[in-house]
Amino acid sequence: MSEKYPILEGAEPFYFEGNEIGILVSHGFTGSTQSMRPLGEAYANAGYTVCGPRLKGHGTHYEEMETTTYQDWIDSAEEGYLWLKERCSTIFVTGLSMGGTLTLYMAEKYQEIKGIIPINAAIEIPDMAAAAGLENFRFLDAIGSDIKNPDIKELAYEKTPVKSLGEITELMKKVKADLGKVTCPALIFVSKEDHVVPPSNSQEIYNSIRSAAKELVTLDNSYHVATLDNDQDIIIERTLNFLQRVLETSSLQG
Repeated sequence: MSEKYPILEGAEPFYFEGNEIGILVSHGFTGSTQSMRPLGEAYANAGYTVCGPRLKGHGTHYEEMETTTYQDWIDSAEEGYLWLKERCSTIFVTGLSMGGTLTLYMAEKYQEIKGIIPINAAIEIPDMAAAAGLENFRFLDAIGSDIKNPDIKELAYEKTPVKSLGEITELMKKVKADLGKVTCPALIFVSKEDHVVPPSNSQEIYNSIRSAAKELVTLDNSYHVATLDNDQDIIIERTLNFLQRVLETSSLQG
């Protein structure tokens, strides 16, 4: 099925070729690559190879999102991963919100992933699970653009398909059940105040993964879309430090 809606300006996938260390960068539910692009560009400027896939059904129109499944979103992330694998010997994964959920999924499935950086990742959102069961509703008001900085807006859908809420709920269940399979180093970012994903999700992720090296960093000045918010520089700086630390540790062990 070809997509009948054009890709919104700013929602295109992005690819930056750099060194042999790759970073997969994943956006969130109903959002677009726009939310992750500043991070992708910063990592590319630091020399890394970066891939920011557009998750299927995203960045076009919410009616198209309605036709996609969580497996489609996994497939989109995996396509980006394969693009990186052709170019890189070492791969890290980062993502915002459902992109963080997909980051955890990838680490559960691909043990060779070197490290992960989930940002306000979702493994259980009771409000969404409840809304997924609504009869007689096809679309609900949007969840996008939960940003503290009043001058910034996220490029996201103005409506959320109820069917898609069911899909993300299934994805979260699946990922939550397998958190014990995550063993790679993890840098977990959580906004103190988040109106989409309860911050307790990140604490539970931290507690449940089996990584020897793991850190939970609280962002005091951002809401859910922290990658576009006041703490963007902190996320970039701490991530670049994390990448260096993991790479140095593995070369010492190597």
